[in-house]
Amino acid sequence: MPIATPEVYNEMLDRAKAGKFAYPAINVTSTQTLHAALRGFAEAESDGIIQVSTGGAEFLGGQYSKDMVSGAVALAEFAHVVAKKYPVNIALHTDHCPKDKLDGFVRPLIALSQERVAAGQNPLFQSHMWDGSAEKLDENLAIAKELLAEAVKAKIILEVEITPTGGEEDGVTHEINDELYTSVADVEKTAAALGLGENGRYLLAASFGNVHGVYKPGNVVLRPELLRDLQDGLAASSGKTDPFDFVFHGGSGSTEEEIRTALGNGVVKMNLDTDTQYAFTRPVADHMFRNYDGVLKVDGEVGNKKTYDPRSWGKLAEAGMAARVTKACADLRSTGTKLK
Repeated sequence: MPIATPEVYNEMLDRAKAGKFAYPAINVTSTQTLHAALRGFAEAESDGIIQVSTGGAEFLGGQYSKDMVSGAVALAEFAHVVAKKYPVNIALHTDHCPKDKLDGFVRPLIALSQERVAAGQNPLFQSHMWDGSAEKLDENLAIAKELLAEAVKAKIILEVEITPTGGEEDGVTHEINDELYTSVADVEKTAAALGLGENGRYLLAASFGNVHGVYKPGNVVLRPELLRDLQDGLAASSGKTDPFDFVFHGGSGSTEEEIRTALGNGVVKMNLDTDTQYAFTRPVADHMFRNYDGVLKVDGEVGNKKTYDPRSWGKLAEAGMAARVTKACADLRSTGTKLK
């Protein structure tokens, strides 16, 4: 199937919320990891979301120029071609973009999709994320409001993060402390600034103790039940049941119970990066250790081309990451839910 149209993406999110499941949003940094994610979704018979961060886009842009926009566009164009061979619907998304990178990443990408839509085409990406969690909430929401208006012109959904996620992601760092919990007052301000759909659809990354990366038990206290408080806190004033489409950040390493609670409280998208990175790299490490004298020309020998050929270990890496994506679909209950 082709990359999801705006209409299909909206239907995907609506079905996820109604069915209390979520789509894994898999970070990729290469065409190889893109294929691994596509394969994982296809094997799970699940639609899904594939995303690229600012750091991933910079890497894709090549180490000579490190141009984020070029890297993101190249990946998206490639995805539009190869995704047609996979029997699932895939939405393309850009992950965390802080204030200092908006002009060099999200704004140009939105403008590009606006041009495509004006020409009768679909947008290049289906959603973009504005990460204003390092800013004061009023400034965060002012920028979000401006970006949402531009996103609507491009038939794009905006994702906003209104309070910090702990840990580090592409150079944006937040301490692990009591500030990692969104309040009802925070979402009331968000609804006042952005509306609840009438000004354009957005996904909300609220914080309930989320931390990027994987930490030992006890270091992170997730409270996904907090999302119910946020939904109910707005329901009375808005007249809408479960008014928010939530995103679960820092999803790697979460327990099944935490995930189930989050799904029941309106999470429709959960980001995975750390776990899938490891799943991609682990088979490569195994291959290199097992074939040490083949991948290296040791003591003047010639090595073994079949073992250092990138295709030999690359296929293992793809399979390892695809299996982790398939597991994520099962964890989030999206397995077998693909649109026909």
